[in-house]
Amino acid sequence: MSLTDLVENGIARQKQAADPGKSVWVSASAGSGKTRVLVERSLRLMLAGTPPEKILCITFTKAAAAEMSNRLNAMLGDWSVMDDARLAESLRDLMGRPATDAETIWARRLFASVLDAPGGLKIQTIHSFCESVLGRFPLEAQLSPNFEVMDDRSANEIMQIARDDTLLECQRPENAALGAALRLVSEKVNEDGFSKLLKDIGDKRSQLMRLRRDYGGVNAAIKGLAGRIGIDPDLTEDHLISRACRETTFDGPALRRAVDRLLMGSKTDVATAEKMAPWLLQPDRRAALFDEYCLAFFTQKQEFRARFVTEKVAKANPEIVDTLQEEAERLQKVRESVKKARVQTSTAALIRLGMALVDRYEEEKSRRGRLDYDDLILKTRDLLTGDGVAPWVMFKLDGGIEHILVDEAQDTSAEQWQVIAALAEEFFAGKGALETERTLFVVGDEKQSIYSFQGADPATFDVMRRQFEERALAANKGWQNVPLDLSFRSTERVLDLVDRVFADEPARKGLTAAGDMIKHLVRRAGEAGLVEIWPTVKPPEVEAADPWDMPMAQNLDKNPAAQLAKNIALQIRDWLDKGEVLSATGRPVEPRDIMILVQSRNAFFAHIVRALKLADIPVAGADRMVLTEQLAVMDLLALARFVLLPEDDLNLAVILKSPFVGCDDNQLFELAYGRKDSLWRALRDNRTGLPVFDKARAFLGELLSRADFVPVYEFFADILGRLGGRKKLLGRLGQEAADPIEEFLSLALNFQRTEASSLQAFLHWIGAGASEIKRDMEQGRNEVRVLTVHGSKGLQAPIVFLPDTCQGTRSQPSIFWTEEEAPFPLWPVKTENDDPLTARMRQLAKDRQLEEKKRLLYVALTRAEDRLYICGWEGKNSRPADCWYELIDPAFGEGVEEVELPWGEVARRWSSGTVTEREEAPDIVPVTPAPLPDWISRPAPEEPVPPRPLVPSREEDETIASSPLGVDNGQRFHRGLLVHRLLETLPAINPEDREQAAKAWLARPLHGLDEARRDDILRETLNVINDPGFSAIFGPDSRAEVPISGVIDGRVLSGQIDRLLVSEEEILIIDYKTNRPSPTEIEAVPAMYLRQMSLYRRALMGMYPGKVVKCALLWTEGPHLMVLPEAVL
Repeated sequence: MSLTDLVENGIARQKQAADPGKSVWVSASAGSGKTRVLVERSLRLMLAGTPPEKILCITFTKAAAAEMSNRLNAMLGDWSVMDDARLAESLRDLMGRPATDAETIWARRLFASVLDAPGGLKIQTIHSFCESVLGRFPLEAQLSPNFEVMDDRSANEIMQIARDDTLLECQRPENAALGAALRLVSEKVNEDGFSKLLKDIGDKRSQLMRLRRDYGGVNAAIKGLAGRIGIDPDLTEDHLISRACRETTFDGPALRRAVDRLLMGSKTDVATAEKMAPWLLQPDRRAALFDEYCLAFFTQKQEFRARFVTEKVAKANPEIVDTLQEEAERLQKVRESVKKARVQTSTAALIRLGMALVDRYEEEKSRRGRLDYDDLILKTRDLLTGDGVAPWVMFKLDGGIEHILVDEAQDTSAEQWQVIAALAEEFFAGKGALETERTLFVVGDEKQSIYSFQGADPATFDVMRRQFEERALAANKGWQNVPLDLSFRSTERVLDLVDRVFADEPARKGLTAAGDMIKHLVRRAGEAGLVEIWPTVKPPEVEAADPWDMPMAQNLDKNPAAQLAKNIALQIRDWLDKGEVLSATGRPVEPRDIMILVQSRNAFFAHIVRALKLADIPVAGADRMVLTEQLAVMDLLALARFVLLPEDDLNLAVILKSPFVGCDDNQLFELAYGRKDSLWRALRDNRTGLPVFDKARAFLGELLSRADFVPVYEFFADILGRLGGRKKLLGRLGQEAADPIEEFLSLALNFQRTEASSLQAFLHWIGAGASEIKRDMEQGRNEVRVLTVHGSKGLQAPIVFLPDTCQGTRSQPSIFWTEEEAPFPLWPVKTENDDPLTARMRQLAKDRQLEEKKRLLYVALTRAEDRLYICGWEGKNSRPADCWYELIDPAFGEGVEEVELPWGEVARRWSSGTVTEREEAPDIVPVTPAPLPDWISRPAPEEPVPPRPLVPSREEDETIASSPLGVDNGQRFHRGLLVHRLLETLPAINPEDREQAAKAWLARPLHGLDEARRDDILRETLNVINDPGFSAIFGPDSRAEVPISGVIDGRVLSGQIDRLLVSEEEILIIDYKTNRPSPTEIEAVPAMYLRQMSLYRRALMGMYPGKVVKCALLWTEGPHLMVLPEAVL
């Protein structure tokens, strides 16, 4: 098939998947354009008349939701402004046919329709969707209407509280069984192991809750566990061994005769006899000697010995061979029962302790009205599938969802599938299946299922596909399975390597459910691309370390991981220095083109970031980071510790060396050496006379003076802002410190809102939980990206390095779960305790882990667009057989060439394709940045905050006194307000309708006017508006009731201009006055009015520096306009 045919066939499959008329299940290989299909299907659904709010798209991450939303809105926005020809072409490309006139018109309106849709487009993560459902039906879900969703940090805090409460519960006399469980568990693990064990069992709290619900309580669940293992729950290890040591359970005389014969044999026979004799001859000590006795029949690996007696003794005494064989088989059964008892006992204790922990956790969450992320899924599932209110909830939801789209379906957990299945229930059954064509669209790739730690299982992907297909076909609904195998991302050589790596059946086992051969179709066939494998870095020969060497120097020189990091940095530096060209595009390599992927955030992660920085290569830093491990945050926390305890010399020394002060080692030594008191006292005295310490003393002294009087957030914000801390930190640590600083401030603000705001409490709070930052690695900065393979999902790069390919499978979990619908945990404590069930679960976990590791490799390989570099380092032992390097290395077959690396070693390269001519770099005219204004480094002046804003029309000291004899004291103000209101609104009404509108308004009972007063106000107002001399004032270019604010002489001005006329050259401010009689001379105008107009004028002169500002008073009695000369203002 030609390249053109391949592309046309791939695009045709995309159009087929985007067809909104049928439900579709898409298996999309990496780089095959699944996001485009999702967007196009959504567009076609809306073009077909589906209201935007009735489409639900569920994505795996918020970033994916944002990307899809941006693509949709961008396309809809373009449609709304495209010319007819371009719009027709765009719609034809989308639908594969010319659009109808109605579709074309609707396409232009879709953008506005989406903006007006209630709630907008529903493109959400499954957790966001569940949160919205629970927020809509909180009472039905038995939740507080004001529930809050916790982040991971808050959930960990509550789990820690639950753990502490559980440990206290264990000490109470009424909880004897729980206390016994705690003692048993704590005896079998150390402190770290205990914490990890509780975390592991707590992470599976939904399984524990399901177990208790199905069995009716903890005791019944433990009894069910014994039945699952296959042992009487009342039988303990001691009981089984004691029973096995009874004389009636074995042939004692025969075994004693066997011992006598063995003692006459070789050394091996004698050694066997010496293990058996004490047990046989001391009945009261048999239980204690049982393990030693068993060593006569089993190896240290718990396997039957190859032979129990030597050949010479066996020939002379053939009867003892059968005796020993029978005893070995008896002991094997006993040992199997003992293993079951051990697993049952330890697991029962763990279940009891775990359920108590979960109970405390649930109680604490409920008390605080909070939910964790698991709750969102589980409670939504129960809401949609449970008895009682579920039909009502589904009825309310069902009417709002006509089409469901699911992205990254391979990473969807079983519980999440239950939510989706409940939502789609009516699509293929009941009235919902008959009323309208409702569809389900699912896209995913089981080869990329790498989130088993979140409950994802690729087997579920295939199971759900078959379930939905059967239901759709049973309901006579359209259904299509569409594979997308054409890759638009990677070059031919990259995809050839992927296909070769997984060509053998053992290599691709677990990659897909069916185990089909992996074969990618290539859109970029013929374009230049390469894959390269470097020799692994091995540790050097061990030599005696020079005790005078610095420890870091010793370690880094001999660390193969650090050496590989240096090699990668050297290769990248070489490309940048020589202007290496990307052959597929013809442009020079830039740092942003390079992505380095690791399996986990191990020590190599820090090595590679450090090596790139030392090579002066821009690097984005870690994709995830623990906040309290960041240098900028550590320095800020050191300042908080200082104000709490200035006498902590080590902490103060850290501050003095930090960017906040910046002294060097020699200066610190001069300050600290020979001091008689604390370092803080030495700093205050500053015997050195160095200016750096004078500045430090002033800086720290100001912090001490403020620490007790400002909240936590303000304390740190002041350090970073007014005191210049942010500038100093970024100046030394670089721009990558900005994210930790901002996240730290957010945490401080969050703490201040929810906790008692004290620095001591904040230090304890932030130290108790590990706050992790996830950085956006899609940002367009020109930097090398270093991230985990999990973090690279959805990303790609022209050049990809895979550096840690020699690492084996990670350690096994300590708890194994059976595969029932309500699974049991199994905790054997040690491998030698594995009973048959546990051994099977352990092997299953190992197989699944290895299969996921292959899928992780597939994801890593397919991130590369043009070039892929395979490298690795080895430890003291040879690399494991199941490592990535062993899978990839055999794939470099025919056509491989050898190339020399910058440090002299030889790599193997497999390349192909046509090299694109190098792009001529455009001439770049250097631009000298303009200097920053001087105010950039000055603190902003304090805003004037008078007790009351200055209102020009109400100057307190200029209020005109009214005659105490006047009977109209309040009415005249009322009359003035009415005139002002009419002068504001009547100019906007047609002249012929003004009088009638004014009469109707004045006649309202609210105003309390008799007919004479109404006529008087109407006549006065209309005389003003209808006067030809005032036509410009009330014309279309004027504005009424213009609010104005500003700062005049340090006071805040707040007022409202009655009428404002702005022309090309001047501004006219008009203020209405209804005084009777109105003055005709400037001298008769109250000073209050002149001051008011002067303030207005000064404010507008600042706003319009290029215009002449004039002021006038419009006296409504008369009427006449009085222009105020500049001299009186």
